[in-house]
Amino acid sequence: MNMTFGYLFNNARYLNFKNFRYGVMTNLLVILYAVLFGQQSLVAQSSDTNMQPNTTMWYTQPAANWMEALPIGNGKLGAMIFGGVENEHLQLNEESVWAGPPIPENRVGAFSSIEQARALIFQGDYVAANKIMQDSVMGPRIAPRSYQPLGDLRLDFEFSGKASNYKRELDLKQAIARTTFTVDGVEYTREYFSSAVENTIVVVITADQSYAISLELKMNRAADFEVANVGKNRLKMWGRASQKGKHLGVKYETQVMAVPKGGDMTAADGTIKITKANSVVLFISAKTDYNKEDPFVPLKDNLSSICASILKKTAKKSVKKLKEEHVADYQAYFNRVSIDLGDSDNINIPTNERLESVVNGADDSGLMELYFHFGRYLLISSSRPGSLPANLQGIWNHHIAAPWNSDYHTNINMQMNYWPAEVANLSECHEPFFEFIESLVPSGQKTANEVYNSDGFVVHHTTDVWHWTAPIGKVQYGMWPMGGAWCTRHFMEHYRFTGDLGFLENQAYPIMKESAKFMLDWLVADPRSGKLVSGPSTSPENKFYTPKSPEEFANVDMGNAMDQEIIWDNFTNVLEAAKILNIEDEFVSQVSVALANLSLPKIGSDGRLMEWSQEFNEVDKGHRHLSHLYGLYPGSQFDAKKTPYYIDAINRSIEHRLANGGGHTGWSRAWIINFYARLGNAKKAYENIKALLAKSTATNLFDYHPPFQIDGNFGGTAGIAEMLLQSHETDTNGNAILNLLPALPSEWNTGSISGLKARGGFEVDLTWENGKLKSLSVTAQKDGSCTIQKGNLIKDLQLTAGEKQTLTEF
Repeated sequence: MNMTFGYLFNNARYLNFKNFRYGVMTNLLVILYAVLFGQQSLVAQSSDTNMQPNTTMWYTQPAANWMEALPIGNGKLGAMIFGGVENEHLQLNEESVWAGPPIPENRVGAFSSIEQARALIFQGDYVAANKIMQDSVMGPRIAPRSYQPLGDLRLDFEFSGKASNYKRELDLKQAIARTTFTVDGVEYTREYFSSAVENTIVVVITADQSYAISLELKMNRAADFEVANVGKNRLKMWGRASQKGKHLGVKYETQVMAVPKGGDMTAADGTIKITKANSVVLFISAKTDYNKEDPFVPLKDNLSSICASILKKTAKKSVKKLKEEHVADYQAYFNRVSIDLGDSDNINIPTNERLESVVNGADDSGLMELYFHFGRYLLISSSRPGSLPANLQGIWNHHIAAPWNSDYHTNINMQMNYWPAEVANLSECHEPFFEFIESLVPSGQKTANEVYNSDGFVVHHTTDVWHWTAPIGKVQYGMWPMGGAWCTRHFMEHYRFTGDLGFLENQAYPIMKESAKFMLDWLVADPRSGKLVSGPSTSPENKFYTPKSPEEFANVDMGNAMDQEIIWDNFTNVLEAAKILNIEDEFVSQVSVALANLSLPKIGSDGRLMEWSQEFNEVDKGHRHLSHLYGLYPGSQFDAKKTPYYIDAINRSIEHRLANGGGHTGWSRAWIINFYARLGNAKKAYENIKALLAKSTATNLFDYHPPFQIDGNFGGTAGIAEMLLQSHETDTNGNAILNLLPALPSEWNTGSISGLKARGGFEVDLTWENGKLKSLSVTAQKDGSCTIQKGNLIKDLQLTAGEKQTLTEF
């Protein structure tokens, strides 16, 4: 009976009762349903009865702006779907549409000035050192030189009546956006997906009555474009990315093919008009001349021919086949992990309303579950094998001159994009990151030599698809040669999660070695302690008051905490890899000696971890970067067992930052979630997930810096995983310790997660009830051992490749 009346209620509005008064019939059904099953059930009227728990984002109105639109993507080709009824808008992106040179250049010979700045810092003259570094080392910031949109596809429909029963959704389980509504008794459905199989965006427009679809297609862009018809059923738009005619970059072309069923189609003046069709399918392709092997040598491909070829190949397949292949390809990634945080009560409430409830203080664990799924969806959709890595906005950007150029900031943002890659079982999505960082090595070696007179390779706070590595802009953000070293930790982490010895030998160790070679030359002995310190450099984007004056501030110091922690991490990773690979040479010995003599971060008189080498007063006490806590997360230098004194200092540091307004950007808040997860503080980790949703999340669940930056989405996703499983510690035999539910909040009292990856090459499934672990399954990717830890429970497991062991008694 429940299903019968539920079905009638949910579908009465869509039926065309020719012999009934529609409104009366609907009202009778509503009243009857409410009487039988309670008023609370009425919320179901706006949802799909087959909606998957917390894997669908949905809304009851079109997007009013870009930050409400829904993203689709295949790693290379993306779109933002607005879901308009009469006027639909697809804002298109292709990963390589970038403005171009000139790019920043090295300040050749700057190393002599660096020596002067070091001497001044050791003498306490920070302002003078700052000035030397700014005047003699930093190159100009050349901006804007931005990642840019591909363009816009506009679909203008003809309707005589107003729409009702509107719903717009993004199905994260299938990677399909969908819009449904009714006009004049006709139910319309539009589906959108970006197929990685065909490298094509597919739009399927249908109606439940014949001859009901009439529309006009056109394409445009904010700058640098031309549009033309190609035959009767195609449009093409082409141009060359630039910044108001300067910084000429890649050449691009995009084409759209319209395939109606029934009706009439005409084409003229850069438009296609379709009248009274039964259905319409649109195929969108794109191609640029960007050459990621050598960005300064454009590809010679015929862009128009390639776009046309893609469209013709795709159009040969049925929509059913295209959709099946797309879903199968996507789910090969997405279905590896499932999560249930014990709350599906709100799936029948629109996502924006759920988010607003959290803003007003409500708890919604199901929304956090949805957010986790969305983060994995975004990584799959913006970073696939063969693509460029996800930038500051993934692949979704509508600005000709984007904030921070939508580039690759390597002082946390790019790295945070890939924090969930391994633990969330998306290792292949990490590959574009590795490929890109490796592509920076030649330029980074040149910068190391010309600027620092050093061996190895170096990357500073940012770069882009033109592969430059010079220090640029203001000292406050630009004088920081640690970006490359931080990125190399991802290579070692990939090995730890996968056990891929070939990757360790051929990719991870060589690039970690190149970074360590630079660090060995960069480090100098601090005359105050005799220990090795890095510098002059900034603690990313921060500043301090100098001891000379309470109003005089500077940026550069010797031996900043983050520098020392990154170098400790790099050296430790090199030595671990060398041991695994049985490498014993002079270089390894040098790294070992340097690590033993490396200066470590200090604890201040107030008990906090010091960000700089001295106990300076902070200019911005609530600064968004918590750089000095790198050794807690993503690093593993500090933990409660090995370094309890540091853990107390770290807690004090986080509390101080938050008390002074810290965590005010989305990515900063996401970092704090991971800190508290590592600290085992479930209550604080959960509070900061709520704060991330309430203060830094748009209605389409995109992260706000503000403006939009995608790193917070990925950092938040990693944080949820970190609360449920950690594996960064090792036992006395060097085997990974699988710490189960290390920061489980009371709000997630009962739940499950399957498919998370742990270091050591293990896949982990967990279920829990009333806060207690109920079952654990561990599957080995390779032969190996691990230690299981849950509270006081410690158990050793030994598994062979492919073996799965399940425990139910704890």
